[in-house]
Amino acid sequence: MQPLADADYFLTIANQTMWVLALAAAPILIPALLSGLILGMVQAATSIQEQTLSFVPKLIVVAVSIMIFGAMILGLLSDFTTEIFARIPDLVR
Repeated sequence: MQPLADADYFLTIANQTMWVLALAAAPILIPALLSGLILGMVQAATSIQEQTLSFVPKLIVVAVSIMIFGAMILGLLSDFTTEIFARIPDLVR
């Protein structure tokens, strides 16, 4: 009796999942990180330590990033999901 699937098959899927996750998260996380870094430097230079001054601009940057890259991220996740579902019959031999 053959095993249903090799461990390499699942490791490949896990590897692809991590890449898709990184590609989906990067367009939102990188602008948020950069805006937080810039705002932190401005706050350190001006000695203004108000928390809302750093939160609101980051929230705006994340919202704009989602509006710009949201369709791309949704398409990426949709394609990956359909690919995973298409592989299900290969697992059941």
